[in-house]
Amino acid sequence: MTTTPVRERPDTHDMFVVHRVFRRESALLPRLVRAVRPGDTARARLVADHARGYALGLHHHHSAEDALVWPLLLARVDLEAELVLRMEEQHERVAGTLAAIDGLLTTWERTADPAVGAELAAAYEAHRAALVEHLTDEEDHLLPLIEEHLTVAEWNRLGERFAVETPKDKLLLFLGALLEEADAQERAHMLGNLPAPARLVWAVYGRFRYARSTRRLRAPLGRG
Repeated sequence: MTTTPVRERPDTHDMFVVHRVFRRESALLPRLVRAVRPGDTARARLVADHARGYALGLHHHHSAEDALVWPLLLARVDLEAELVLRMEEQHERVAGTLAAIDGLLTTWERTADPAVGAELAAAYEAHRAALVEHLTDEEDHLLPLIEEHLTVAEWNRLGERFAVETPKDKLLLFLGALLEEADAQERAHMLGNLPAPARLVWAVYGRFRYARSTRRLRAPLGRG
């Protein structure tokens, strides 16, 4: 008697952790901007650098989905195609909110002008509203489609692309941001999937660098 092998499905759970990071950081950005004292350009530069790192991570995340996920799904789904097209439209809307922020961020970074800061913080709140709508839709509707229609190898290409395209000096910070949002089981899974040299670098250097930079960035926010 022969049995039909069951096709292995992608495990999309790590995407929930990634989304937690984007939700956390998008909520922190307007608070960080508002916490900068008028004229404190050194502090404004620190927050602006963090904001650009956030935008870079989000860009790589979305561009990988645009290139590696949506075309495959559109070729394999029928009735759900409009969901995929909605994801593409939401990516464009989120990108538009970040594009609108660029000029404000440059001006505010240079001047730490409180009026510009208030406008910038409001722009980040508008960005977060668009982003959270997209992340929730993706989790509720698209991740199940991915598990049904993509192979493990196709899904894994997202992580491979991120590792290749992300500047090396940002990788440890991005890893720290993920591990901060992960529970014990998720952290063990993520670290277990890293090459041994990467785990060593994280253990002896990366985690301390991430903790130090995070304390410095969030210090004005206190415990709130």
